[in-house]
Amino acid sequence: MMVYVDSSAHSIESMPRGGPGASWLDRRLQTGRLEYLDREDVDDLKQKVVRALDRAGRRRFLGAHEKLAKIVLAEVSDVPSPKILELGAGLGGLSSKLLEMHPTAYVTVTDIDPTFVAAVAAGDLGSHPRATVREMDATAIDAPDGHFDLAVFAMSLHHLPPALAARVFAEGTRAAKKLVIIDLRRPPAPIHSVVLAATWPFTGLSPLAHDGFISQLRAYSPSALSALAHFADPAITVEFPDQRLGPTVAVASRGSSPA
Repeated sequence: MMVYVDSSAHSIESMPRGGPGASWLDRRLQTGRLEYLDREDVDDLKQKVVRALDRAGRRRFLGAHEKLAKIVLAEVSDVPSPKILELGAGLGGLSSKLLEMHPTAYVTVTDIDPTFVAAVAAGDLGSHPRATVREMDATAIDAPDGHFDLAVFAMSLHHLPPALAARVFAEGTRAAKKLVIIDLRRPPAPIHSVVLAATWPFTGLSPLAHDGFISQLRAYSPSALSALAHFADPAITVEFPDQRLGPTVAVASRGSSPA
């Protein structure tokens, strides 16, 4: 499915997470509150969240990293030795799985947080012959135009406000031939409100539950993702592969500007 959205009539800074046409209810199911992962004053809680996310992704019965890796690799199935850039890699679980599942892929593993980058560099990825570990901002990618076959930003875009999220689309489709955004699915507002009501009582049980609840409120809808891409550059097109279950997957690339 391909969606084109003209967001010129909307201020991207104040665009609701449900997109320019979000309903009254949907516009209220969002928050400006930060997750522990976004804060600099709670480093211990931040570290607990990122470690919990990494453990969950690596566990066999959850297999989040493997599932995301399959989505990513499907987009470069025709490239013999793809050069992949992972943005916002955290502790590098997805990059590790990409290298494990594709024997000739080269992965540049990046994050904006120097603590995470140092931890990844000190681990197996730091010495892997097909991996490069770097500190990098997803909104200002330090790479030439078209240097990578694919850039991936997984489970992270919701951390950014709309103006910065649009920069990810601009930079990702500049530095790579294709950008894959994978993030939390934003349900229709009535269902979303029920899910939030059911999960709210657990927010005080752990830092991960706290951040998970806020993440649900900050997730972007497909129409919002299309609007962000159009704001970044009208030449960017976004496709949404058929994913009835699981996260939202958006595949962005640059085409010809519309007449």
